[in-house]
Amino acid sequence: MIILIVIFTIGLEHFFIIMKEKKVSYFSYSAISTALGIILMMVAEHWWIYLVVIGLGLAQKHFLSIEKKHFFNPSNFALLFALLLFYNDAHIVLGQLGDSVWLKIFILILAIGILIRVERWVIPLVFIISYIIMQYVVIVQHDPVMIMEDVYHRFYSVSFLVFILFMLTDPRTTPQSIRGQAVFSIGLVFFSTLLDYWYGFRVQHLFMSLFFFSIMVPLSISWETNANPLVLFFTTFILLYLALSAIIYIETKPPYYFEMDG
Repeated sequence: MIILIVIFTIGLEHFFIIMKEKKVSYFSYSAISTALGIILMMVAEHWWIYLVVIGLGLAQKHFLSIEKKHFFNPSNFALLFALLLFYNDAHIVLGQLGDSVWLKIFILILAIGILIRVERWVIPLVFIISYIIMQYVVIVQHDPVMIMEDVYHRFYSVSFLVFILFMLTDPRTTPQSIRGQAVFSIGLVFFSTLLDYWYGFRVQHLFMSLFFFSIMVPLSISWETNANPLVLFFTTFILLYLALSAIIYIETKPPYYFEMDG
């Protein structure tokens, strides 16, 4: 099934490329990472759900953009729409890669080389530090049943490490400057921590925060150079409104608890 999903993703990605450019001048390896990211971060009751949300993620990447900058990370967009459209049948989980130390070390070494080359190493560094601090100050200090071990437990997951090192650092949906990356990371942590405070400690809040804040990246990068800055501003405003509405709608759903044993 994984092979079929990846083949479908590659075919759809290049179909969209043909629609836009009338030809295929390159092979899109990013489509494979999109499919694998969704498979690793989501559990769905029906195989066709993967195809639907992957299609939505790829479609927004190609057609919801300004000056070749798309607003959302395709994998994260797909995951949020899975919750929005199929909440009872699709859930975000962080246990599918287990917690093996050797795999964490391998992913960390791989990520260091990539993040230094694409100049995105600031994002995971600031994210981890600010996440631990804000979770302690805002959540642990005010919730009598929460302890810091609950926060640290997320870092044991290989999938959580993949989320921090690869999904958060997508060069197409993150700021280029060091200061912008630091502000972006702190904003993600602040918003997800507020959601944890209001609605409870839920893993989907990290993905929601990324979904919300990535919308503002094209505006922060292209405001002064964009030929139609007002169009960019109003597009960003509308997307922020729709994203916040989607987040509120998902939060009205009852929380789920997913156990992965063995």
